[in-house]
Amino acid sequence: MGNKVDYNAAFQLHGKVAIVTGAGGNLGAEICAALSAVGASVIATDLNEQTVKGTAECISADGGAVTAMAHDVTVESEWESAVELAVSTYGGLDIVVNAAAIVPMSMLGELNVEEFRRVQDVNVAGTLLGCKHGLRAMRPDGASGRGGSIINLSSVMGLSGSIALASYNASKGGVRLLTKSVAAECALLKTNIRCNSIHPGIIESDMGSLFYEQLTELGITPSMEDAAAGFLAAVPMGEPGQPSDIAAGVVYLASDASRYVTGSELVIDGGFYAT
Repeated sequence: MGNKVDYNAAFQLHGKVAIVTGAGGNLGAEICAALSAVGASVIATDLNEQTVKGTAECISADGGAVTAMAHDVTVESEWESAVELAVSTYGGLDIVVNAAAIVPMSMLGELNVEEFRRVQDVNVAGTLLGCKHGLRAMRPDGASGRGGSIINLSSVMGLSGSIALASYNASKGGVRLLTKSVAAECALLKTNIRCNSIHPGIIESDMGSLFYEQLTELGITPSMEDAAAGFLAAVPMGEPGQPSDIAAGVVYLASDASRYVTGSELVIDGGFYAT
């Protein structure tokens, strides 16, 4: 039967330290809560200091070890500070979850190239910096030096195109292939660092609501309700996902249960991309 595995322990993260970006939104907050629930200490970061402090307060109230940090993911020095905070506060860094993203929408003929560049800066360059500074800390000669897992949130919109989402599609497609590049390099250099992407579908989240709102503002759908209903009709399971569905995927990829998984795409979408 091969090596005997303690499957209960495989999903636990006691003694692990995580950085989670975009932790001020409800999806990022749920990811922080899930990692904390299985034993990880968490550095929760967000551009919005007030909202990320709220996330940290909720986790602390449940007995979790968490520190909030205001963080612009496009600024390299702030990534250095986040890693330093993880190492100095909790003794290392084992997990980086790149969840920060923006989703401004525009019809292609009206797209402002500066807006396009801003989306790539946050969604792709911000993720790149998280991978860079995460692996520098995790690799054998790093400040933590014990390997780890990098988890990049892409999207089903990084697997296929959609109206008014050229900037977002390009960015999330970029995150998908960036993930594979990081995974290949880390594996070939024997760093004991894994890197995988998660591709959420229709999720009841702050970003999902913004998505429906913009579809309505652009005149693509008559109302947010119609927008939501239209996308939900394309989900074979017939219901939107919850932030907890994505958080559970993060826990799996962060844990030893996924020790042989790297460069992979975890699609969590109720069958949306299958049809």
